[in-house]
Amino acid sequence: MTSTSLGAQSATVNRRIVLASRPDGAPSPSNFRTETTPVPAPMDGQVLLQTLVLSLDPYMRNLMDPMGPGYAPPVEVGAPMVGGTVSRVVASRHTGFRPGNLVLANAGWQDYTLSDGSDLLPLDEDPQPSLALGALGMPGFTAHVGLIDIAQVRRGDTVVVAAATGAVGAVVGQLARLHGARVVGIAGGAEKCRHALEVLRFDVCIDRHALDFARQLAQACAQGIDVYFENVGGAVLDAVLPLLNTGARVPVCGFIAHYNDAAGAAQTPDLRPALLATVLQKRVHLQGFIVLDHYGERFEHLLRFRTQMRHWIEKGHVRVQENVVHGLLEAPQGFIDLLSGHHLGKTVVRVAEA
Repeated sequence: MTSTSLGAQSATVNRRIVLASRPDGAPSPSNFRTETTPVPAPMDGQVLLQTLVLSLDPYMRNLMDPMGPGYAPPVEVGAPMVGGTVSRVVASRHTGFRPGNLVLANAGWQDYTLSDGSDLLPLDEDPQPSLALGALGMPGFTAHVGLIDIAQVRRGDTVVVAAATGAVGAVVGQLARLHGARVVGIAGGAEKCRHALEVLRFDVCIDRHALDFARQLAQACAQGIDVYFENVGGAVLDAVLPLLNTGARVPVCGFIAHYNDAAGAAQTPDLRPALLATVLQKRVHLQGFIVLDHYGERFEHLLRFRTQMRHWIEKGHVRVQENVVHGLLEAPQGFIDLLSGHHLGKTVVRVAEA
């Protein structure tokens, strides 16, 4: 992605990118608007946070739609886009934080925000704080919960993961390898497949754009699929279904192939009978999960995960790729590119220098 200036932050003016309109299909730049407001002052028990790094994640697309059967309320038109951030405390009236502290926050697409501290995780000891938005944060924990807790991956399993070079998929495949599984990745394009094989060290990676994709997947999974980490849907799920072994485990954390489906678009063939027949006949364990459910009740588990993952990264057992967008005002285009698959690894926006 072309690098541009970060753009100067002001000590008195807060830039924020708001949802200007709801997209019908893929988002476009016109769905976003940049506004400015005064930088707020913290009250008793609050801290003022300056955004340093902003996370861009596929789930944000769902929150651009009107209220539906989702797990989080939609972003209101005219409100700032939501998102995790690495932020610096610039002013504090909270006994637990002092100016200069680095924290994992939920500041969204803006330069500054206020927090009461309840949603902040200290990051002062992390040598690369941006990893708290990727492998050490929500995407990495998503991979861990889905693969280890829900799928209960075992040595000798054949694990298939689509979007294999994305923020979640890349960690899923590497964790599966560390647990003795054979890993088959699915990615869009030759460059991504090379990355999966040469950098992430998957056993096989198949280009989903190949005309004979389903045949290649069947050949790569000649003994069937024990675990399919579902975060794509679409034609990938179509090809996976007939290959699932009896008792296969399918953690479901997303279906990005359908996030940009336009209202009233032509309907694809009804695959519900095939899906239900496979679940029944193969006794498939199919479980959806929202990783936010696993934060509050298992905070100690999250801390242990971060410690273990940090060790694996330091030892080179897990390799991390960041796609850096430069400047807050570039966040909309970076998000559009993310949904289009124009990236490797975790996409973050460098809003200000640390």
